[in-house]
Amino acid sequence: MGVVILLVMAAGVALMLTRRLPTAFALALLAVAIAFLAGAPFTGKNSVLDTVLQEGAPALAATMIAIILGSWLGKLLDETGIAGTLVRKIVEFGGDRPTVVALGVLAVSALVGTVTGSAPAAMLAGIIGIHAMIAVGVPKVTAAGTILMGIAVGIPFELPLWQFFSTALELPIPTVRGFMVKLFPFALAAALAFVFVETRRRGTEHAWSLKSVDCPGSSGSSDAKPRSRREELGDAPWYALLAPAVPLVLALGFELAIIPSLLAGVLYALVTTTRPGAMNKRLLRTLYGGFEVAAPPLVLFISIGVLLAAVKLPGAVDALEPLVKAVSPHNPVVFVLVFTLLVPLCLYRGPLNVFGLGAGIAGVLIAAGIYPAVAVLGMATSYNQVFGVADPTSTQTVWSAQYAGVSPQQVMVRTLPYVWAVALGGLCVTAATYL
Repeated sequence: MGVVILLVMAAGVALMLTRRLPTAFALALLAVAIAFLAGAPFTGKNSVLDTVLQEGAPALAATMIAIILGSWLGKLLDETGIAGTLVRKIVEFGGDRPTVVALGVLAVSALVGTVTGSAPAAMLAGIIGIHAMIAVGVPKVTAAGTILMGIAVGIPFELPLWQFFSTALELPIPTVRGFMVKLFPFALAAALAFVFVETRRRGTEHAWSLKSVDCPGSSGSSDAKPRSRREELGDAPWYALLAPAVPLVLALGFELAIIPSLLAGVLYALVTTTRPGAMNKRLLRTLYGGFEVAAPPLVLFISIGVLLAAVKLPGAVDALEPLVKAVSPHNPVVFVLVFTLLVPLCLYRGPLNVFGLGAGIAGVLIAAGIYPAVAVLGMATSYNQVFGVADPTSTQTVWSAQYAGVSPQQVMVRTLPYVWAVALGGLCVTAATYL
């Protein structure tokens, strides 16, 4: 029966790769199929309806709340001009030096990436940042890759991601945080190497530049009241620029819980940028906008919860355990070599993509006792660094590439060697620490 379950999983991957079904729908159908193949009854204990669907759907509720709050804070960073101001200040500081501008945009992308991942983070940093980099001569593919590599630097400190791995792998937040801190230096080193190598190796390409912005006070009646430069550009106050760092400081520095930390960031961004009379409308407007941004990942996390419940059923574990044990290396060196070579399987919604079938495989590895949960955490987070940057089907990669005027595949080819090295580093730490 284990072979049949694996064949069904392969069919699910095929449905996702060929886009016959959206990932969330394919995972839910896959979960129901695995449950029936595992001999689960229709209702009752360890059943399809009560265990897989009823208990599995809200299993990642804490993660979903964190996603909503992160999206809410992201909308506030956008509407209040905090994200745009950060990028503009960096561009002004960099002047016409491509490498300096790229490094500045990289830093802003990393900061924004700690708040919200995926396309929202790419847009917050990239709408101004990609234009600015190309304007000073950074090649288009490098500009798109810089945004993505910056987000990858922030991923180890993305609070909703901490909550996801904590809930999905049943690990305490301090354990997740501890490994993420170890993963951060690899992500930072790879991002810096990408900027320095790619901006110098490719040279400058002045394809097009930013459009000039007419100052509102530069034309019309001479009696118009002069406005400050900050008002004309829509810049946020300097103290408001700390908003993206507030949740991170509270969660990492003071070890505050994730949801209160994100709420504190929302309130700080609101209070430092909004008049008291306008707070109510802005709160509601950005909250509703945050729900729109969060809707796709929320549906995905519901399906992941259902899949995790299915693969943890006793029948599924008993069927898959012998097969998984037979192909899972335990020697630390072999572990690193094998799982480093398998890195491409997390691309194109492949079987090692943690936001797809990879979540189910992680559940099997833990439930069957193949690896300790913390070792599975190391594998999953290492692969996620690759998926978050180089996967041509991920929303942030598609948006960044298209906005820069190149294809996602071009970005994948350029960034993959760097994030593959990050995955190698994470797997080495995993093997040395937990095996």
